[in-house]
Amino acid sequence: MIPKVYREVIDLGDGREISIETGKLAKQAHGSVVVQMGNAMLLCTAVSNYKASPVDFLPLTVDYREKFAAAGKYPGGFFKREARPSNDEILTMRLVDRVLRPLFPKDYHAETQVMIQLMSHDDEVMPDALAGLAASTAIQLSDFPFECPISEVRVARVNGEFIINPSRELLAQADIDMMVGASADSVMMVEGEMDECSEEEMTEAIKFAHEAIKVQCAAQVKLAEAFGKKETREYEAADTDEAIEKAAHDFAYDKVYAIAKAGSAKHERSEAFATIKEEFKATFSEEELEEKGGLISKYYAKAEKAAIRDLTLNEGLRLDGRKTDEIRPIWCEVDYLPSTHGSSIFTRGETQALATVTLGTSRDANILDSPTFEGEERFYLHYNFPPFSTGEARPLRGTSRREVGHGNLAQRALKGMVPEDCPYTVRVVAEVLESNGSSSMATVCSGTMALMDAGVQMKKPVSGIAMGLISDGERYAVLSDILGDEDHLGDMDFKVTGTADGITACQMDIKIKGLSYEILVNALKQARDGRLHILEKLTDTIAAPNADVKAHSPKMITRRIANEYIGAVIGPGGKVIQELQKETGTTIVINEDPVTEEGIVEILGTDQNGIDAVLAKIDSITFKPERGSVYEVKVIKMLDFGAVVEYTDAPGNEVLLHISELAWERTNNVTDVVNMGDVFDVKYFGRDPKTRKEKVSRKALLPRPPREERKPKED
Repeated sequence: MIPKVYREVIDLGDGREISIETGKLAKQAHGSVVVQMGNAMLLCTAVSNYKASPVDFLPLTVDYREKFAAAGKYPGGFFKREARPSNDEILTMRLVDRVLRPLFPKDYHAETQVMIQLMSHDDEVMPDALAGLAASTAIQLSDFPFECPISEVRVARVNGEFIINPSRELLAQADIDMMVGASADSVMMVEGEMDECSEEEMTEAIKFAHEAIKVQCAAQVKLAEAFGKKETREYEAADTDEAIEKAAHDFAYDKVYAIAKAGSAKHERSEAFATIKEEFKATFSEEELEEKGGLISKYYAKAEKAAIRDLTLNEGLRLDGRKTDEIRPIWCEVDYLPSTHGSSIFTRGETQALATVTLGTSRDANILDSPTFEGEERFYLHYNFPPFSTGEARPLRGTSRREVGHGNLAQRALKGMVPEDCPYTVRVVAEVLESNGSSSMATVCSGTMALMDAGVQMKKPVSGIAMGLISDGERYAVLSDILGDEDHLGDMDFKVTGTADGITACQMDIKIKGLSYEILVNALKQARDGRLHILEKLTDTIAAPNADVKAHSPKMITRRIANEYIGAVIGPGGKVIQELQKETGTTIVINEDPVTEEGIVEILGTDQNGIDAVLAKIDSITFKPERGSVYEVKVIKMLDFGAVVEYTDAPGNEVLLHISELAWERTNNVTDVVNMGDVFDVKYFGRDPKTRKEKVSRKALLPRPPREERKPKED
């Protein structure tokens, strides 16, 4: 039986369309949809258990995978099967998760899985921009309790014009590249990178994206209605108890307010809040604690949160005693680690990041090989967040999604300020040593200083700041340089990085509905003031990039050679290049430039003499004398019919100086004119058209005597 297919089309307004379709595939899932744009097709399924999980949160898993078959490719590596997700897939999962999660009821704890798979790829379509639309549509076709449809789009500005979901080719020309997630009413998530744009320009891009999202949300509603919108399932809601809620507020609110107002360090106030909680729990019997312990803790946390938020809104004060726009004390240091190519420490309050820089050749580039993109990164950043940074002990289980996401944000913040002609592959690693509020922004700051310490000629230094927002609907307070606790209890967490001239990257999670663009612009401007304050601290520590790399760091010299000489430089079986590397203590990498059809030789070494020796060898191999030019030569072999000479500027390049070209006078013996080791100039005449041998002449540079003087002398 042929299934009935339901379909809606979204017009992007420039001749491109997105279709959302259901009824054909994966019908045992609770909701499934195929999203298509061009030849790109995403299959998304959503399934949620009917029985609640025992955990006290929503166990939501968002999984995004790109199938290699979608692009007609094989997976690389030994096992020809897709394995762990790539960084790009993880980043897409995070983008979708951050918008979906807040729209499930807080008391919905059933295990839920949203799977998005790229089944067909189109080179003109970037599929990550369709993932949010696919996820939300699948949920709309299900019976899950979910507040409202959402969608995500990529907005880019190319030549001053905003474009929704551009191709990768167009995106390469953009000066704004942002992913925006929103419902029809409210923007919920923003993440992207910019070429030093202003706060107002960023806001305009968000507005443009939101208008496109509204259309996509309406299409989801229309498809769900045509398909037959399911009744929202009934689920076992979490217990409530108004009496305990009131008791918690009455007991804890004033006490928490007083401690919060006093201003204290993290451990101090954590202990004080823990004491209040224990005292509150002591007001209940053992039977009540056993039966209602979860609710008692939940309502205490609610009272604590309300007191801290009200303190900020009422008095403009924060947990550690700061005002809303005040930045914590900062200290910085560069060149801390003696053996790295560059290093720095950035400490802001109770957050600390130690960054290192390593310089390498193109061989050290980060190779990107996915179904949708093949390429490499010559600048990349890795972020590590060990458990001791928050005073915890837990097992290490590989790189977390959070580490991938925070590292990507810091990389996007810095990469635009690394010059295009930087000869090195540059790797930055940030080790978070303490964390209480935005270690990703500390990574940006420490990364900037480490790059400058390493001698990478950054165009401009970059700083970053994490901001928060608390609002009760009428009043609001924007918080600069938020603490970890403020991140948890606030209504918006937004991180902004940039130079003195504009924004380079951002990441925002907005938790309240209907945030006005006026508040958003004000928050961004306050963030700018904070960024500039932090930037001043960075440049006080290191004002500009070091003029040179460190003495123990590798020096990089790049030389271009004609393609015809690549084989000679490498030698048979790599013999020439291997021996040269061994003799000079250098690393030599040769790549072909497909545009100029030249060979690019990278020479990396710590000893300048070794680098110079490699350059001399390359010059020798690629030496090609020009007709009519004069060259200095040295006699290296004597023959009866001439002398073999070597070009002094290109050792190893030899040519025969025939006896007839030694002097104008008749020469009977070569030794009458030159001897071994003699150095003199010759003129190059090119190849003889008859013999095809190269011709050089010494006599051509000598004054030509009268004919009678050219006769041989008699004994």
